[in-house]
Amino acid sequence: MSSIEQISDRIPDFAKDVRLNLTSLVADETLSPQRKYGLLLASATATRNAALVAAIESAASAVMTSVAIAAAPVEAMNNVYYRFANLVSDPKYKTMPPRLRMDVIGNPGVDKSDFELWSLAVSVINGCGVCIDAHEKTLRAAGVDSEAIHTAVRFAAITQSVAIAIEAAEPVPT
Repeated sequence: MSSIEQISDRIPDFAKDVRLNLTSLVADETLSPQRKYGLLLASATATRNAALVAAIESAASAVMTSVAIAAAPVEAMNNVYYRFANLVSDPKYKTMPPRLRMDVIGNPGVDKSDFELWSLAVSVINGCGVCIDAHEKTLRAAGVDSEAIHTAVRFAAITQSVAIAIEAAEPVPT
């Protein structure tokens, strides 16, 4: 398994800013360790980069279980569904019940605000405005401040950029 440092070493020089941003995420102390590593793990899972997921999962294992991974697939499902319902011109789809199981959101086995923050990060990566708005409102209603929400979005953005940078550095098979 790769460590976060090994992932950082794989980031090419043309993406030096990405490497520096990753270093700042790992050093961030504004969030609890569970929130921080959950954000990293959920975001890495949303990028679909196996090496990045393995490195983050290894680092996170000392702090938490891998429950944050559950935010990525449930939000992937929701992001596709709700993005469609929002973008399609026929308004009837917004009134139809989604009939999608998502019990993990209601009972994640960790603090609900943490899971909501992880879900927000995944929704940011997947680009679903409806879900982003819903998670932000839920977090604000739960008393999560805008700084923590902003930090979650930064984590998502930087994690996505790390995945792209290390994929760009890999040789293309011929």
